[in-house]
Amino acid sequence: MPHAGLTSLTIGALGVVFGAIGTSPLYAIDQIFFGPAAVAATPENALGASSLVIWTITLVGAITYALLMLRAENDGEGGVFALYGLLHKYRFQGARVLLWALMLGAGLLFGDGMITPAISVLSAVEGLEVAAPNLAHFVAPLTVAILTALFALQFKGASRVGAIFGPLTLLWFVVIAAFGLAEIARAPEILAAFNPLHGLAFLANSGPRETLWVLSALILVVTGGEAMYADLGHFGAKPIRIAWFAVVFPALLLNYLGQCAHLLRGAPIPGDKLFFSLIPTPLLVPVILLATLATVSASQALISGTFSLAWQAIGIGFAPRLEVQHTHQAHAGQIYIPAANWGLYAGSIALVIAFGSSMAIAAAYGLAVAGVMLITSLAMIMVARRYWRWSRLQTALVWGPLTFVNAAFLVASSMKFFEGGFVPLTVGLAIFLAMATWRWGRKATFAAYAARSKLTMGEVVELHRSCTSFVERNALVMAPAAVRRMSDRAPALVGLLWNRYGVFPRNLVLVEVVHPKVPYIHENRYHVTVFDRDSARGCVIGVELRFGFMEEPNVERYLADMARHHEIDLPADPHRWVVHVAHENLLPAKDMNFLKMLRFRLFLFLRLVSRPAYYGYGLGDEVQLSAEILPVKVR
Repeated sequence: MPHAGLTSLTIGALGVVFGAIGTSPLYAIDQIFFGPAAVAATPENALGASSLVIWTITLVGAITYALLMLRAENDGEGGVFALYGLLHKYRFQGARVLLWALMLGAGLLFGDGMITPAISVLSAVEGLEVAAPNLAHFVAPLTVAILTALFALQFKGASRVGAIFGPLTLLWFVVIAAFGLAEIARAPEILAAFNPLHGLAFLANSGPRETLWVLSALILVVTGGEAMYADLGHFGAKPIRIAWFAVVFPALLLNYLGQCAHLLRGAPIPGDKLFFSLIPTPLLVPVILLATLATVSASQALISGTFSLAWQAIGIGFAPRLEVQHTHQAHAGQIYIPAANWGLYAGSIALVIAFGSSMAIAAAYGLAVAGVMLITSLAMIMVARRYWRWSRLQTALVWGPLTFVNAAFLVASSMKFFEGGFVPLTVGLAIFLAMATWRWGRKATFAAYAARSKLTMGEVVELHRSCTSFVERNALVMAPAAVRRMSDRAPALVGLLWNRYGVFPRNLVLVEVVHPKVPYIHENRYHVTVFDRDSARGCVIGVELRFGFMEEPNVERYLADMARHHEIDLPADPHRWVVHVAHENLLPAKDMNFLKMLRFRLFLFLRLVSRPAYYGYGLGDEVQLSAEILPVKVR
């Protein structure tokens, strides 16, 4: 990788990957010392808390994510669905449960997507309470206005403003490191916090309730750390690691140590806003503006990441085919999904209005993050055993302690369930239910559709050969399953066309689009099976096209290329094709029980918001489509 390219990617990673974790100093330590179950702000507690912060960032951020999880790439991609793809091909005890858990993790990430913009922007704007206490009542309305503008502009894409996110976030890290370092210089004894015994002593001297509260607040210092793995495909492991160890990690440590040093020396803390207490009064307004811009950057990165997560869910077959708009001609990954955008917006605004402060929203934040981190840790145990071929001892020594830490964070965060933790959990469970229902419904529909198929490909060939006249058209039939052998069942749509017209098109091409659970397809993009070909009679051909879940299917392009190279008997001009697609009219079986009927009704609702399958095939605007309605009974 050229030096200039590596530098550019590293700076870009600062803006996209580390925006959320970089703005956590605005509110994380406040939860420990000024939250609903605050611990006393004594020098001993300040030293103990700072020690716990240091080692939480080290264990979770540096070791778990930067060093270990970035190795678990799936063809260069990371994230929940990349993990799913890695583990899907292995058979092991509990595999089904773990794969369902990863789906729940994806749902929790959507819940996290609602919280991050709300808490980030709100915590920055709350600096006004320190700079001008008489303006405190404007904090929530101003936050709503900023979020409204941010979400309203999403349809334009992030490419134009994205160029400034990296340098802006770099400036943010330099500023927070400088203010932290200045405070450390006033109380250098805080550096003793690097000794983990201070943190352990702090927990040992706290009661059970205090310990749980501190742990539930500690998770906030690593919120956003999961983006290192989720954005692996955008930047690569090396730029992310360089950005983390060269800039983010030291800047976070310096600022958190500075905040605790401020506590340790008993300095005043206006408005219980520890971060802003480090800022000299003349610099408060500029830093508030910079903090607001940094949180907007973090929110933008989170929103874009949620769009990407939704796109992967659609590609892997876990979510309805929502409308996806591409906002950049050169970069297919820059997308806008209206349904996801306005869902996030509604959730974020509701959180700001309902909770009113970053302190209150923080209770909702930790549970989602802790849940995702524990699920990914459990998945990584299986990746280490199956994919990396680690021994049981090696896996236990490395992932045992890390998983225990994440489990402790989840147990502690669950204490805040009734204080707001139910919000992301409810959102996560709802999205999990929708994904599970969509997956079940697609499988049930496929099985019911396949049951309608009466003709084998051998019988289709015989009927095609027996035709004395043909429909003079070049017909493509979209098939739900690949046809490669004469004994394979032909799509039910082929039988419907025969029964309706009594003849076949001269050239009949059956096309199936397959989505293996991998990000990209590098070889064997398509497979062509010639069942019958004659210069006078025409042809019967099967085509299987494969696309990864990070790719945008472009069926028209590949079929046209195959036609130009005479691999299939079609004109290269898509204007001359007629594509037949089936639109299933789903009916419930008479013996369907109550719970399955509820699931069936939910699936029907999801189909209403889903675009028909052929919209996701990349057929273009030039192809003639013929949609045939097929009644299908789901059991």
